Amino acid sequence: MPPKILVIDDDIDLVEVLRIVLESHGYEVIDAQDGDRGYLLTEREKPDLIILDVMMRTEDEGFYIAEKIRSQPDIAKIPIIMLTAVCQQTGYQYKINDDIPPVDEFIEKPVMPDTLVKLIEKYLGKNN
Repeated sequence: MPPKILVIDDDIDLVEVLRIVLESHGYEVIDAQDGDRGYLLTEREKPDLIILDVMMRTEDEGFYIAEKIRSQPDIAKIPIIMLTAVCQQTGYQYKINDDIPPVDEFIEKPVMPDTLVKLIEKYLGKNN
């Protein structure tokens, strides 16, 4: 069974581009367009990795959802890659040792497909 990646992002076009790229690399992709649905899918599907946007219905929805995921022992260890344009839009500078948000990687949109796949491979291994 291929590794399952949950994409939580309200940009449908981006979700579809990510789906094409990730499926071509052998991953199964499921998606949600808001944090609440993404959290429910995380609990139900237990994906192997999550790609999470910050700004969806609110400017900080992704931060809230990452914190909520990390607070639940059965899903807390799922790697989260935060893929966002928040730095461009707000000037926020995230450092991986910051306490908030509790994610494994924080990368800016747009991201080159190869860069994203390499990050995913870092957390899931190259042989999927």
